[in-house]
Amino acid sequence: MAQLLSLLILVLNIYMLIIFIRIILTWFPGFGNSGIINFLSGITDPYLNWFRRFPFLRLGFLDLSPIVALGVLALFNRILGMLASYGRISVGVILTMALQVLWGAVSFILGFLILILILRLIAFLFRQSGANPFWNVIDTISQPVLYRINRVFFRNRIVKHITSLLVSIISLAVIYMVLRLLVAFISVMLLRLPI
Repeated sequence: MAQLLSLLILVLNIYMLIIFIRIILTWFPGFGNSGIINFLSGITDPYLNWFRRFPFLRLGFLDLSPIVALGVLALFNRILGMLASYGRISVGVILTMALQVLWGAVSFILGFLILILILRLIAFLFRQSGANPFWNVIDTISQPVLYRINRVFFRNRIVKHITSLLVSIISLAVIYMVLRLLVAFISVMLLRLPI
C-alpha cells in the first residue's frame, strides 16, 4: 500500500510541475501555439478548465484558477503523504490540511494585491504611468480592487486617489492579519477533533 501511495505522490508531483510549467510558458507570448504549449495544454487544460468555470476566480484579466487548481493537487498530495507515512489519517488532520491549502491560496492572492497596490502607490507618488505597459498592467489589476474597497468605505463619495490607495492597502493588510490569526486558531481546534 505504501508503494502505491508513493507512486501516486510522484505522479501528483510531476503533474503539478507540468501545470506550473504550462502556466509559466503562457506568460511568454513567443511560445504562442508552439508544439510544447499544445502538448502541455492537452495534458493540463482538462483539469484546469474545471476551475476556470468559476467566475469568482477571475480578477479583471487575472485568472486565479490555476492557483486554486494547484492548491487542490497539493492538498491531495499532503493527504497521500500522511497516509503513506502513518497508515491512517484523521478527519481533523484532513480538514486542517484543506484549511492550510485554502489559506495558502488566499494569502498569496492578498499578498499579490497588496504588492500591486503598493506599486500603484509608488507610481502615483513618482508620477509614473501613462504609456508604460508595466504601469498599465498595474492599473488594470489595481482598479477593480480599488473600486470594490472604495465602495465599502466611501460608498458613492469621491475621494483622492492617494486616500483610496492607502485605505485599500491598509484594509487588505488588516484582512490578511486577521485571517492569518483565524486560520491558526481554527487549525488548532480542528487538530483536536477526536476522529
